Amino acid sequence: MHTQDVLPRDAIPSIDDPVFATEYFGEDDDEVIVVETTPARAYPVRILSYHEIVNDALGEDGRPGDESNSSGDSTDGSRPIAVTWCPICASAVVYDRRVNNRVLTFGTSGKLADDALVMYDRETESEWKQPLGRAIDGPLSGQELPVVPASMMSWQCFRSEYPNGIVLQPVHGGEGDPRGNSPRAVYEMTSYERYDAADGFGLREMRGEGRKRTWGRDDIDAKTVVLGIVNDGDAVGYPVPQVQAAGGVVTDTVGHLDVLVVSTDGDIHAFENPGYDFEVRSGTLYADGVSWDIQTGQSEDGRTLSRAPARRLYAFAWQDDHGPESFYGLMNP
Repeated sequence: MHTQDVLPRDAIPSIDDPVFATEYFGEDDDEVIVVETTPARAYPVRILSYHEIVNDALGEDGRPGDESNSSGDSTDGSRPIAVTWCPICASAVVYDRRVNNRVLTFGTSGKLADDALVMYDRETESEWKQPLGRAIDGPLSGQELPVVPASMMSWQCFRSEYPNGIVLQPVHGGEGDPRGNSPRAVYEMTSYERYDAADGFGLREMRGEGRKRTWGRDDIDAKTVVLGIVNDGDAVGYPVPQVQAAGGVVTDTVGHLDVLVVSTDGDIHAFENPGYDFEVRSGTLYADGVSWDIQTGQSEDGRTLSRAPARRLYAFAWQDDHGPESFYGLMNP
């Protein structure tokens, strides 16, 4: 693992008191990370690219919770979560912030490990590799954060699928901004879009500094989107092209978890497999005599698939953590 200091601690400020509303200032095709609570919450990548971590809490019934106990023992019945995003790795993972019955709050360390965000917790100052969810230094070294099931979709899709859903509001811009900038001006995505479109990857491609990295395989691109699932010591990354080549549906077992991975139009989602024979026809998922919504896992007769805990990221970041043999449908290069 290659670790480097890039910025001062908290130079990229986490959001610790998130505010939600129904309106969003960005584009319809902006990606959002979705946590299926009541109501569902969307965390726009446009905002996360500038903050990288949102320390949030869900009530015991899935509703917004009181995070007044955020730095002590977990005793209030709420579920504290960290919604995390690494722009270099395109790594979207939602974690449960409880470790050994203690609630942690996370910030950005200013370090990168294999070009991935390194978070730190403010309670023990342990450092955590974001895509992996594991403490790599400090008193909690070796501990792992539980992954909370979440998904990614466009803002337009979120608004359609979750009409009562709420969205994270910008911290900067708009009324009261000291420079008079709008949220769109503050949360500008041009540099991130340029990086996503470039052939290279890593900090050097993003900022023109750091080590130059190469990619030694021709069966998958370094920036192919992968949905990774880790369970009982087993790890499998599902690249979008491989899932689509399989007809848009893959059923598999990771550790002791039977999973259903579905991909259409570049989106990819993972659910716990209830044992039905699934297939995609004309962009619609069918099984057990009914259609199922690929985005939400809801069937036309009222059933809902349980979303599997997964992380979405670029292939190079998945391989850094789990090795070249960890991709579904690919041979070891």
